[in-house]
Amino acid sequence: MAEVVLPGTLPSLFAGLPRRVEVEASTVLEAIDSLEARWPGLRDRLVEEGPALRPHIHVYVDRERGGLETPVAPGSRLDVIAAISGG
Repeated sequence: MAEVVLPGTLPSLFAGLPRRVEVEASTVLEAIDSLEARWPGLRDRLVEEGPALRPHIHVYVDRERGGLETPVAPGSRLDVIAAISGG
């Protein structure tokens, strides 16, 4: 199982969604799809058509920046980061 760490903005949008979730997945996209199966609509917050990560979403697997096809090994940590902007 891999640990997924989500941005603090998501749990308030999906009932019962914790900030840290364990999933079985071999890629970042599979991890997101696993979350989607439990919390419908979550994938749309992270992924757009293509599929591609939304421009404001970044993912890191074991501290290395990744994309949807980045491998996720058992015991990996997948951090999902939402970019923040302002002025």
